[in-house]
Amino acid sequence: MNNNPFGSNSQKSFSAYPRDFDLESGSFRRPRKAKGSPFHPFRMLKTIGNRLRYYSKLHPCLVFFLCLSFGVTFIIIVSFFESHYGTMDDNQNFDLGSENNPFKKLRNLVMVAGHSVYTSRSCQKVDKEDSWLGASKYTQLLLGQAATFVTHIQEGIETASKDDGALLLFSGGETRKDAGPRSEAQSYWTVAESRGWFGKEESVRWRALTEEHARDSFENLLFSVCRFREVTGAYPQNITVVSYDFKEERFAHLHRLAIRFPESRFLYSGTPASSTSREAGLKGEALVRAQFQEDPYGCKGSLKQKKLRRDPFHRTIPYPSGCPEIQGLFRYCESVTYPGSLPWAE
Repeated sequence: MNNNPFGSNSQKSFSAYPRDFDLESGSFRRPRKAKGSPFHPFRMLKTIGNRLRYYSKLHPCLVFFLCLSFGVTFIIIVSFFESHYGTMDDNQNFDLGSENNPFKKLRNLVMVAGHSVYTSRSCQKVDKEDSWLGASKYTQLLLGQAATFVTHIQEGIETASKDDGALLLFSGGETRKDAGPRSEAQSYWTVAESRGWFGKEESVRWRALTEEHARDSFENLLFSVCRFREVTGAYPQNITVVSYDFKEERFAHLHRLAIRFPESRFLYSGTPASSTSREAGLKGEALVRAQFQEDPYGCKGSLKQKKLRRDPFHRTIPYPSGCPEIQGLFRYCESVTYPGSLPWAE
């Protein structure tokens, strides 16, 4: 019988030193860290790239169609959110001030189309031709033309005064380089102010505003509709346009049809041209009308070039930010009538 407790037959072995003690160095060994799998993003991307390269060589058509499908889906999703939430933001921004909007009860639009810029320093010469600027500083207005501008202003005021629910807009941009950055619309408003609103100041002045970006007759109409929406929060129920009588077909037929505004809700108030300018006016009108028949939205050829010439100060057009519901109409440039949805055509 072996009585040695340290023998080989012992059921329980005994260690004289701890396991992590190094006899040679006489110190304790540092415990080893467990091996892990550290995250290497660049190595992972490289691996994914290698696999994609491998599959693209193995199945090139399949990989191409998958990438194309992903790209198209991404573009559709981004476009949807941009159009949907962008429009919501525009409407929400407008609605923030709608409760305090003094014009929100106005329902009808009276638009006076501008034809010239008033340049005189005195408001006492509104019926003098040298107080207004023609197409250029070298173009002298014919006798009697200045008086027709004043007549348009007065006609617009008279029309608005008969309708307490009408917003009066003078429309016309900064179209004359030699006049400086002064708009046709602001010129007409200033003349109305100098004439005391022809006795209608109390009832009309507070609801007479300007649209100062239009460069042609189609923009007079379209921009004024957008400006109406910007000011009142709604689109006009009825529209009355004030201009020369020989331009009625252009406004009441061509331009009205281009925006598909109902004929029963569109009125035209035409005043005669001066006897000295009527013949030239009729000849020029026939030419412009033919151009709009070929290009209803004035976005190509000679009509486009004319608008560029009438923007000497390179003004940025703010529309359709104030009328997001018809933004498609502002981008449309075809020879056929705009087919999209419009608030007044529903």
